Amino acid sequence: MSKPERIQGVRGMNDVLPADEALWTRFEEAVASTMRAYGYQRIRTPIVEHTRLFVRGIGEVTDIVEKEMYSFTDALNGEMLTLRPESTAGVVRSVIEHNLLYDGPKRLWYTGPMFRHERPQKGRYRQFHQVGAEALGLAGPDADAEVILLCHRLWSDLGLNGVKLEINTLGQPDERRAHRAALIEYFERHLDVLDEEARRRLHSNPLRILDTKNPQMQPLADAAPRLIEFLGEASLAHFEGLQSLLRSQNIPYRINPRLVRGLDYYNLSVFEWVADGIALCGGGRYDPLVEMLGGRAAPGCGFGIGVERVLERMRAEAVDLGGGGCDVYIVHQGAGVLEPALQAAERLRDAGLDVILHAGGGGFKAQFKRADASGAFVAVVLGEDEAARGEATVKWLREASAAPGEGRQQSVALEALAQTIIDALVADGDDA
Repeated sequence: MSKPERIQGVRGMNDVLPADEALWTRFEEAVASTMRAYGYQRIRTPIVEHTRLFVRGIGEVTDIVEKEMYSFTDALNGEMLTLRPESTAGVVRSVIEHNLLYDGPKRLWYTGPMFRHERPQKGRYRQFHQVGAEALGLAGPDADAEVILLCHRLWSDLGLNGVKLEINTLGQPDERRAHRAALIEYFERHLDVLDEEARRRLHSNPLRILDTKNPQMQPLADAAPRLIEFLGEASLAHFEGLQSLLRSQNIPYRINPRLVRGLDYYNLSVFEWVADGIALCGGGRYDPLVEMLGGRAAPGCGFGIGVERVLERMRAEAVDLGGGGCDVYIVHQGAGVLEPALQAAERLRDAGLDVILHAGGGGFKAQFKRADASGAFVAVVLGEDEAARGEATVKWLREASAAPGEGRQQSVALEALAQTIIDALVADGDDA
């Protein structure tokens, strides 16, 4: 009989292994804490949405819609469905569908997997994860400043350095139309310099040409007409209001006139948080989106964080992940010892301790290797003699202090085991 084929994971859709769990947990706990600090409530939307939601919301002539979406026809009813490539459109769809703005503005946040058919590379995958926040029903630059300050606080809470803020303004649709006409006229005079992608976008989305990664086109893009030259008084006032608020909070920033973002729904403020040339987070204001998706017109702004990119930054900066191990590892051997060992494990868990009960047999030496590798602070040893006396031997594996007057190893009655360990761990925390 032939050996069955070993099935690999889908390229660009990665497993998160236990070794990385402490990193993810550190990040997720910091996100949840920061969102609470700003009054944002969590919302969970489906992974699958109608394809037309993204075509209408993101824009038909965008890289995401044209080349990157995982779309399919539902075999049961013929509907065109898509694995979400981003979450803002889905959140706004939910807000409209459930009339969440009936009693005033809403501050919402989300986290979860997104899907784009891109060429997998470091920090960019076909299944990737985003954290985002959306402030809906708030029109002023104070809301823009708030979501930027939220990100700034998150970087600080994570201990990240070197994450820099870039901002720009896209104005309003009529101002963008005038700028768009000027861009088309300008680029048409330089058709010989445009690459194939730029020529394809020339009349459909010329603003994206400014974001070209082609070195031969950089000088042309740098000299193109700038949107700020077409902005009216209200748009300029909004942008200056945002800058004033950022300056008042000592948030350094750089105005990047080529920062346009890739989605059609943005207007006025846009921003990115960048580290070593890689965008960790992007966002801005999207006042037209609610109406574009069939709701009553309402302003909005928000951001999306690329989780994998932030985790790479955390690894590079060796962010402190805290403990990471369990509290107690129970080592046991001998006839009739398993039941008291199991009982001890359950009582320690009742007391709030994290416990691994050794399984799989093996002598004390092999079990102690497992105990040490687990990261446990304490090994609780139960052999036949200890079990007969109603005791356990407690061996301190890490920095936790033994009970006063005792050494690194001591005998403790089973009924006093939990309190003895807790007292020592608390004492160790006080000493630290």
